Amino acid sequence: MKNTLLLLFITFSSLPFFAQEPILWNPDYELQLNDYQSLESEINPTLTTYSIYSGSKIDFSFNMNSVSFMFTKNFNDKVKAIFQKNLAVLVAPDSLTANQLLQFGRYDFDLVELYSRKIRKKIYEEKGAFSNSSLFQPIFNALQEEMNTVSAQVFKATDFGKNSEMLQKEHNKVIDEINALSDFCMTCKPKKNRK
Repeated sequence: MKNTLLLLFITFSSLPFFAQEPILWNPDYELQLNDYQSLESEINPTLTTYSIYSGSKIDFSFNMNSVSFMFTKNFNDKVKAIFQKNLAVLVAPDSLTANQLLQFGRYDFDLVELYSRKIRKKIYEEKGAFSNSSLFQPIFNALQEEMNTVSAQVFKATDFGKNSEMLQKEHNKVIDEINALSDFCMTCKPKKNRK
């Protein structure tokens, strides 16, 4: 009996930690309103403004010795598209506006995955046996800047996602590009180029 109670205590005491784990991008998961778990998130009819901070970002980190680094070409699993629930903010006066913002959040999370794949591809193409880790920062910075520009342009052009037809068109383009870079998903092993 003591063992059972201890096991239940450990299970329940660890639940809050799992609730805040970031969501890794997955083609089968669509963000929901309840994923926007920042304390600032709210849907309140007294509000006169609306906003979103998507909580999506590219996470890139690795830890390996120089010999492992030298012989590693595929860094796909080191570049992750994540959604941080506790940092994701959605503020809207009503559910219609909230769902329009949510559609933009979904687009943005897919855009982050697309640029994660572009980073993975660029690293794969440029990393040589004698490259060092200084190779990564310019690639990451350039593609991060490009992604931010695209996101801001679509954000403005769709009026925070209120122009759902235009947003869907842009979202479809992103999905097509993700599919075109299928060798560069987080768990994929790119095909070797044959010359």
